[in-house]
Amino acid sequence: MTAYDERASLGGPPAYGAPPARAEPSAGGEPGARGDLTATAERVHRSVEAVIEGKPEVVRLALTVLLAEGHLLIEDVPGVGKTMLAKALARSIDCSVRRIQFTPDLLPSDITGVSIFDQQRRDFEFKPGAIFSQIVIGDEINRASPKTQSALLESMEERQVTMDGQTYELPSPFMVVATQNPVEMEGTYPLPEAQRDRFMARVSIGYPSPAAELQMLDVHGGASPLDDLQPVAHAHDILKLIDAVRSVHVAETVRRYTVDLVAATRTHPELRLGASPRGTLHLLRAAKASAALQGREYALPDDVQALAAPVLAHRLLPTAQAQLNRRTADQIVREIVQRVPVPDPSAPAWRVPGQQPPGVRGL
Repeated sequence: MTAYDERASLGGPPAYGAPPARAEPSAGGEPGARGDLTATAERVHRSVEAVIEGKPEVVRLALTVLLAEGHLLIEDVPGVGKTMLAKALARSIDCSVRRIQFTPDLLPSDITGVSIFDQQRRDFEFKPGAIFSQIVIGDEINRASPKTQSALLESMEERQVTMDGQTYELPSPFMVVATQNPVEMEGTYPLPEAQRDRFMARVSIGYPSPAAELQMLDVHGGASPLDDLQPVAHAHDILKLIDAVRSVHVAETVRRYTVDLVAATRTHPELRLGASPRGTLHLLRAAKASAALQGREYALPDDVQALAAPVLAHRLLPTAQAQLNRRTADQIVREIVQRVPVPDPSAPAWRVPGQQPPGVRGL
């Protein structure tokens, strides 16, 4: 039970945010089916966590982005397991996986594909590039030129590739997991804002704790755990999970709270660029995925607050004065979360018609 469920139950009124009664269950809405889907998500989580030691919150965020139909940017110093996290997530799911090593000489056609003239048919034939996969791992994405980086824009937003006037749909589920090193800047090209805005969330793995690092020596000392990693879910299982996330209910008060948080970034004096409307949509989708992973069929302000920094911070540009004061976008987002008022679950105006007290409906 979250803080909001508990606060509402103490006063007697039903917890705000509970979904209205439905005449028919939505996709994945049956209690047993939802339980099976939650079990599938937990299997994927345990599989990835067996490789990434001591970082359950990072693994949870990666899974949240996958189920929210987003893309993940992993940004951290070398050697902390950025690529391993991406490969562990990809290998835990039985779907098509392609890895792209971004280098300065990489061309856009290496990503999207190219049309080749067929001598026998006397016509051009399209050869799909590496982007035609369900999970695409882009390693060191900021080492490619801006021209090559822009080859991902259409596929990440519209899930399609247009070549020679012909549009090709990408497979589903589709997710781009990109890594970059924020410390070493020689020979790199910073991601443009249009590219960063297409990533649903940015995560930093960080250094492991001494206990986790000691365990890593035991597990990774002899061989890579990726060698023994087997798929624990199929692509159609992930599609069912995505359908279940889409059916998660979001009350109007939670939607307004999400909009208020994002709007606060656009007027903050220490930010010269706030979050875009796409950021608002990504935050809401991520909150729905987080709620589904916790076995709830409705989202709460808790979900929005927990994901505000990972989803919004990489879209923001601090002012020069804020940078001189060593203020980061993450710090500013967390202060905004503390400042923006949270909806009161006990107020009658926040209730959703047909909602029931906590514990009445099983998930």
